[in-house]
Amino acid sequence: MSELASKAELYVLNFLSKNLDKKFVYHNISHTQRVVENTTEICENIEITEEEREDVLLAAWFHDTGFVKGAENHEDESVKNAVNWLQDNGVNSQRIETISNVILATKMGSEPTNKLEEIIVDADCAHLASKNFLDYTALLRKEWELTGKRKISEIDWIADNIEFFTITQKFYTDYALKNWSKRKAKNLAKLIKSQKEIADNTKKFNQKQQALDIKKNKSDVPERGVETMFRVALRNHITLSDIADTKANILLSVNAIIISMALSTLIPKLDNPSNDYLLIPSIIFILFTVVSMVLSILATRPNVTQGKFTKEDVANKKVNLLFFGNFHQMKLEEFEWGIQEMMNDKEYLYGSLTKDLYFLGLVLNRKYNLLRTTYTVFMIGIIVSVIAFSIAFAMQGTSPHTL
Repeated sequence: MSELASKAELYVLNFLSKNLDKKFVYHNISHTQRVVENTTEICENIEITEEEREDVLLAAWFHDTGFVKGAENHEDESVKNAVNWLQDNGVNSQRIETISNVILATKMGSEPTNKLEEIIVDADCAHLASKNFLDYTALLRKEWELTGKRKISEIDWIADNIEFFTITQKFYTDYALKNWSKRKAKNLAKLIKSQKEIADNTKKFNQKQQALDIKKNKSDVPERGVETMFRVALRNHITLSDIADTKANILLSVNAIIISMALSTLIPKLDNPSNDYLLIPSIIFILFTVVSMVLSILATRPNVTQGKFTKEDVANKKVNLLFFGNFHQMKLEEFEWGIQEMMNDKEYLYGSLTKDLYFLGLVLNRKYNLLRTTYTVFMIGIIVSVIAFSIAFAMQGTSPHTL
């Protein structure tokens, strides 16, 4: 990666981490990094000049920075961010116009008009050919819900994705057509299969529901309210857990970048005896960064449980079969028996849901306490490091430009 592209990387990562709303769980730093990786992969496998390669990489870094102002017309806002930064870094107007057009090519419904635009359009849609496609599309759906853009049912979401696969999206570069089309077709097949399964399950569910509705009376209304309460509460807890993990990952990424910059830029200068005054500030700076990374990892590190239960545990209602950690090492027959026993006992079923909700709350409490501590350590570390460096420079009688 060129020096200019490296500077753009550092700028965009800092810009997004400070300004991007945490509700954007798909169009975030990770997405931008994936698009840059996909862009690099295409560039390495086609004929392209170094300047063209740099232009399309710069466009890839800036193409979604407009999300800091919201999803609507974010491409135009991304162009403004890119133009300001490129001008500040001495890039000529002709290249700036080229990069701006490449960014605008990512707008939905646009057709690429040249090689660079084809590269970024393919890179931006490369997740369609990813093994993790279902995870990425789930994040996009969650982002739509969190930002209020659209709340959509599972069957409608799959239908929209199938339409996008078959009608809207296509690959343009020879490399993408050759290497990504096969995997994209497999993902499309999975979507079609899921659509059929959901339709069949919905039909069966509706038939069962109709039969149950005939037997239900007014006494069933409170039970429905309880089920709705559990469903909403559990969903909210899981959403909060996702948000906590996203915050921890962002902080972990930022600190990893800081560590790498310190190791490559700051540490080598300490070999020079004339820079001894930088030793203590450097140790303080790196120490706080490492502590922040460790706390971020602890906030997302999962706990592993035994994963077994006995028939006595089920009979005494001591095990929560709704949590995977209590059954992941059991045989299927034993687990099915336990679930059947629980479903036949309403008190046991609601008790398990209550325990599940309670322990999810404990996990969230631990995560958010660790996150709060992590952000506090990170903030204090930055402040103390700046003060330490300032004191070191002042005592040395030089300015920071001698570093």
